[in-house]
Amino acid sequence: MSDPVLRAPDFDKLFLVTTDASEHGVGAVLMQEGPNQEFHPVVFLSKKLSERESHWSISEKECYGIVYTLEKLRPYVWGRRFHLQTDHAALQWLHTATGNNKNLIWWSLALQDFDLDIQHTSGASNKVADALSRERFPESTG
Repeated sequence: MSDPVLRAPDFDKLFLVTTDASEHGVGAVLMQEGPNQEFHPVVFLSKKLSERESHWSISEKECYGIVYTLEKLRPYVWGRRFHLQTDHAALQWLHTATGNNKNLIWWSLALQDFDLDIQHTSGASNKVADALSRERFPESTG
């Protein structure tokens, strides 16, 4: 018998969230370190971007992916410190963003609700979230 793909969360352990965005979608995975010092998935997320969202800059897509992910994972991560990894290095400044991009400022404010440590990871190390963001989404019929 093989190990299950997903494992139940242990709220006494640190969570790791990885996110990614592509031209057409966002993807994320919530993970925790297991007894063998390897990270295992707790939750997988993906979402197709709307027509309007697909025209955003890559920074906006990546930021939106983080905010979308954290809202979905709020029951797991709110009120506790966790690590968030993204392969978009420019987003490390997100929780202190200033400027005139309304979306980025709004999302920066939304992230102030969370006790997170944003870390850059290489795209090669972000395979699961990357695959989920590039999933073949069915074409909309309406």
